[in-house]
Amino acid sequence: MPTATPILQVRKLQTIFATQRGTTKAVDGVSFEVYAGEIVAIVGESGSGKSVTALSLMQLIDVAGAATGGEACFKSGKYGEVDLLNLPEKQMQRIRGNEISMIFQEPMSSLNPVYTCGKQVAEALLLHTGISKKDAKKRTIQLFEQAKLPRPENIFDAYPHEISGGQKQRVMIAMAMACKPSLLIADEPTTALDVTVQARMLQLIDELRVKENTAVLFITHDLGVVAEIADRILVMYKGKVVEQGKVLDIFTNPQHPYTKGLLACRPKLSAKPQVILPTVWDFMQEDEFGNIIEKKKQVHEPSLADVVAYSFETNIKQHVNQKTPLLQVENLKVYFPVSTGIFSRTTDYIKAVDGVSFEAKPAETVGLVGESGCGKTTLGRALLRLVKPTEGRVFLNGIDMGELNQEDLRKSRRDIQMVFQDPYASLNPMHTVGNAIMEPMQVHNLYGSNKEQQTKTLELLDMVGLTSDHFQRYPHEFSGGQRQRISIARALALQPKCIICDESVSSLDVSVQAQVLNLLNKLKQELHITFIFITHDLSVAKYMSDRILVMSKGQIVESGTPEQLYRQPQQEYTRTLINAIPKGEPEDIIAAQQKREAFRTG
Repeated sequence: MPTATPILQVRKLQTIFATQRGTTKAVDGVSFEVYAGEIVAIVGESGSGKSVTALSLMQLIDVAGAATGGEACFKSGKYGEVDLLNLPEKQMQRIRGNEISMIFQEPMSSLNPVYTCGKQVAEALLLHTGISKKDAKKRTIQLFEQAKLPRPENIFDAYPHEISGGQKQRVMIAMAMACKPSLLIADEPTTALDVTVQARMLQLIDELRVKENTAVLFITHDLGVVAEIADRILVMYKGKVVEQGKVLDIFTNPQHPYTKGLLACRPKLSAKPQVILPTVWDFMQEDEFGNIIEKKKQVHEPSLADVVAYSFETNIKQHVNQKTPLLQVENLKVYFPVSTGIFSRTTDYIKAVDGVSFEAKPAETVGLVGESGCGKTTLGRALLRLVKPTEGRVFLNGIDMGELNQEDLRKSRRDIQMVFQDPYASLNPMHTVGNAIMEPMQVHNLYGSNKEQQTKTLELLDMVGLTSDHFQRYPHEFSGGQRQRISIARALALQPKCIICDESVSSLDVSVQAQVLNLLNKLKQELHITFIFITHDLSVAKYMSDRILVMSKGQIVESGTPEQLYRQPQQEYTRTLINAIPKGEPEDIIAAQQKREAFRTG
């Protein structure tokens, strides 16, 4: 059980940013405690202040005009009780990575691109533990094995750009755990991970907590992720803690309307398919002074338009099998050569996609699920020929895309577009949003004059829930959810018949995710678009898909309707994926608490 004295005690923490538009209180009087051997989850949407809280505690806010106040008492094993907010930088450097470790949300921006992954983890061990280089390498490989990284010896010598996003996040987790810290701050550590690896990471963090009596501050936008590992939860909104309590109390009897909204807007495996997902604004509103008022109508009731749209969607599902396929994939293979030696001879192949065949009908959503590295993103890119297939054929509207020359292939891409996982990376930071959406129109000579293209762009912005005021703004001025809406608008600019969504909602807040999923379904109903929906989140896949393909090691191992797969999975791999999904049900929370207690006392 947690000790009587907290290892971290935060009192009236404030972080203020001074800008040309005035001052912003990113963190506004936050107070909480974390005890040794306890996991405290801070939950909230982007902009709630949860990440700024963690960065403030670590003195990692390097922004001109930023000011931090309050108190953060930490019980350091080497220095006694110290105030983290007022600690000299040299002393803080000794604490960071040793007594307090942090797992950052963006692994690519946290890992040095010019050093191998193994060297970066070993560096922390050499700096803080004083062990030999040989022992540091051995320990690093052990950490990679615990983090369930494939081929740990190869990952040790790999550079960050050579591994997947999920693998980079696992390297970060291994680095944070290397020195067995007293306090681990995990800032969205599982956002980019598939459900099985997420479950493994949560288990690793929980085991570290129990074995080493480590305190954990777990930051996330998804209440479901922390349901079965957290002891207490703090819910943040606009820099303030609006509700806190034991995890079971929060899930069974939430008091604040914002908490109720966060719990309601995530698709659930156990629930029947919803006409439209609710958002937090179905549960609350703000008055002119910024005070939160709970709405009496707490459960989202579909409008007449929603019912008509849902009836149309049901009609599509009933007749979709009678239609000619829009997309046909036959025995598609994508092999990447592995070269060794001074002459770079090919000694082996990585079979990213290995003989995949499937069809997608008009106005159908085909979900593609699987773990990180299973080949689903490579498959999506191969459909667009952004990656050249090694073998196999892809037919779009009956036309073999492999037989097209470059000019015809470019024209065919009007009919098949892609929404990428990271909207910020896929948007040019030098172009305004309006220019980004207009660019494909100009390339394909659509909609006539520049004025007509601008008019169409404004229509697309309105279609995805943005306004004409956003036309002249740049990508960095938008939130993650807004940037994803911009990416969707750009994909729609060419009036495609098929859109490939590659993890398009994986990094979004659950409420923003609900808005984007509702938007995609609305566009499907109105424009009869076929979606290939790539995701590692099986709850989202079930909500969105008419059919689901389960992918493992480059192959389709199982397929069927969502109900078939979730009720009667045929493959052990599929059952493993389903069982790894955090349910967030009271009985699961109680069972997890009992399991942790047995592990602690046994």
